[in-house]
Amino acid sequence: MDIRDLLIDGIGQLNAWMDEALEPLSKEQLNWLPEGKATSAGFSAWHVIRTQDNIVNFVLQRKNPIWIEKGYVDRFGLPKVDQGTGMSLEDARGITIAEPDLLRQYNKEVGEDCIEYVKNVPLADLEEVQQIKPLGEMSRAQVLRQVVMTHGFMHLGEINFIKGVHGLEFSI
Repeated sequence: MDIRDLLIDGIGQLNAWMDEALEPLSKEQLNWLPEGKATSAGFSAWHVIRTQDNIVNFVLQRKNPIWIEKGYVDRFGLPKVDQGTGMSLEDARGITIAEPDLLRQYNKEVGEDCIEYVKNVPLADLEEVQQIKPLGEMSRAQVLRQVVMTHGFMHLGEINFIKGVHGLEFSI
């Protein structure tokens, strides 16, 4: 087993659990805003998926993310470049997901694309150090583990909390 196997397993699990978390949510539940300084489940999911897309495509491969290449930016009607990182709370709370099934479709495409990248990337490339704003320098393997996986699972917990508030069950 090499590091790619671990990354493939974790990223695959993140995207599968994200799909499972999003599947039963109505548009209203997905966009519901808790009181205080929290964001909607829709924002959290969009942010995780956009971050994964940007990291794998724009940052690591220097190509346009799926968000732009496949026209998701137009279909969602959301910011072209923003992905949630560094957004003001007001702007983040203003993000609305109009089509829950489109978010699930985007998640599926990004997940498959990410897995394909990790399967085919040479091990030496994963050891290369990369500057990641605002986190600093880290190996590409660390970027995938920390920014894509760990960060993604953290936000998945937020989504499942919101499901619980709405009386919905979750399996993790």
